Amino acid sequence: MDVIDVAGLMAVAGAAGWVDAVVGGGGLLLIPTLLLSFPNLSPAVALGTNKLTAITGTTVAAVTYARRTKLDRSVAVPAALLAVPAAGFGALSASQLPTTWFRPIVMALLIAVAAFVTLRPGFGATAGADSVTRRRRLLVIAVAGCGIGFYDGVFGPGTGTFLILTFTSLLSLEFVQSSALAKVVNVGTNFGALCVFAAQGQVMWMLGASMAVCNIVGATLGARTALRRGSGFVRVVLLIAVTAMVVKLGIDQFG
Repeated sequence: MDVIDVAGLMAVAGAAGWVDAVVGGGGLLLIPTLLLSFPNLSPAVALGTNKLTAITGTTVAAVTYARRTKLDRSVAVPAALLAVPAAGFGALSASQLPTTWFRPIVMALLIAVAAFVTLRPGFGATAGADSVTRRRRLLVIAVAGCGIGFYDGVFGPGTGTFLILTFTSLLSLEFVQSSALAKVVNVGTNFGALCVFAAQGQVMWMLGASMAVCNIVGATLGARTALRRGSGFVRVVLLIAVTAMVVKLGIDQFG
């Protein structure tokens, strides 16, 4: 690779870190860029390298959020721990389940998410006053850790968005608090999938580590921006990211 290609990858890694820290979806920037930069690269290696890069930025973003906003550790910790094996199992299943199965379903879900958030302007703006039952907390932990964790390992696009919507709707949180929880769980999903990809030799370690530096910078800026600008800003970025994801998945599915 020449200097321009390397610089382009570093810039995209930084942008992906910023997007991931705010609402998720950075992989939709970095994975296609890797595949374009290395025409003979297998999708599995692109996914594995992306996980190596993403876990660093996601971890930094999670720490940044935890220091500056309220974080429900009774949900974050068990969900993240469950996400590790769930994402690992998803990564093991990735080669057996064609992505063409997932794209239409994920596109429909993302369109529904965009419509729901658009039609309910107060959604995620403030934390709800309702107390959350133990049963609902267990449901959230199972959905986030097992369900979304498996999805991130096997396919991935929109994982952060789905986590944010799960926490916002079921725990009555505002978007910034939900994004903080999502980052903690996302560390678990990234770690679980990375372990499997690494064991299979599907990670470009030097390149992934180099991009991780820029990803950390982007994630730090993204988390600080979200904390400073608040839930209204996260809402806008979420809608933009969802729209971009639907367009990208539509192009991949239908050409």
